[in-house]
Amino acid sequence: MRTTTTKHLPPQPGASTTVMALLSLSLLLLRLLLRLRLAAFRDAALSLNLLARVRLRPVLLRLPCGPDGGGAATMVRVWCPAAASSKPPLLLLHGFGGDAKWTWARNLPSLARGFHVYAPDLLFFGAHSSRSASPLRSVAFQARCAADAMRLLGVRRYDVAGISYGGFVAYRMAAVEARDQVGRVVVMTSGVAAAPGEMREMADREDRTVEEALLPETAEGLRFLVRRSMHRPPPWMPDFVLHDFIQLMCVNQRKERAELLQDLIKNGAGMDPLPVLTQETLIIWGDKDRVFPVDLGYRLHRHLGEKSRLEIVKDAGHALQLEGASEVNRLIKSFLLDERNGPARKL
Repeated sequence: MRTTTTKHLPPQPGASTTVMALLSLSLLLLRLLLRLRLAAFRDAALSLNLLARVRLRPVLLRLPCGPDGGGAATMVRVWCPAAASSKPPLLLLHGFGGDAKWTWARNLPSLARGFHVYAPDLLFFGAHSSRSASPLRSVAFQARCAADAMRLLGVRRYDVAGISYGGFVAYRMAAVEARDQVGRVVVMTSGVAAAPGEMREMADREDRTVEEALLPETAEGLRFLVRRSMHRPPPWMPDFVLHDFIQLMCVNQRKERAELLQDLIKNGAGMDPLPVLTQETLIIWGDKDRVFPVDLGYRLHRHLGEKSRLEIVKDAGHALQLEGASEVNRLIKSFLLDERNGPARKL
């Protein structure tokens, strides 16, 4: 008898198996792409939006440096209008949470329709563009650099709005460095009315240093900052996205920004006693702010008196320009444009 041997071959993949394998590979590649490029892609998209839709362009300025700066080279990048217009000029000053693009992402398209907007990256923020060899880290130095930038751009009179750290700089500009150039002032969720000792006490009550809180180096640290700053933080914050953002925004010039924080906690706006501004001032606060309590907004309102008004944005935290963007945009436009269109109406 002849014996027949049957070879048992492995099963050949069908069409469905091949498709699933390709799909898995595609998803893996997409995940790798997102891990490496998500924040950088978002950053590029924000730049493209400012250039194409908002009609702003980045300008790099070399600033004059007075004797107190030691003659050190200082460069500031400012997002400026691409063309001349009859709109009133508005200077926007960001805080520690990011540069001008990221901070004002939900505000610039709306505000640019009513204003000739200027949005600088404050010193030591942005991708190495705004930098200085000066050893100065004070709010006064930031304010002088912002005022010098506006002078170099040929803007003689303008309103200014600042959030958080940018609010300190805006207040200082209106009181000292650009007192004759600043028309109206908007201060958003900024602890400018806190005494320097009080700033230190607030920092000491935290379970981490102010540098760890505002200049995170880990995904957990950035997640803490987002949840601290927002009343409604994003529900999905995977580590790889947070790591990507840290590499983009929190690594460059970290030492200099830490020094800015230390000076801010020690000296505040650098004015003691805090002067009463001569300009009409709008104060905007989020009712759920966990960084600077809303009591500081009421205190600043009392300090400035009847030339100021206080508006509380409901269900918004420290990052109220993002969480309450529509309301913030409405309040700014109403307050600043009413000065030119007739008596300011009540908000």
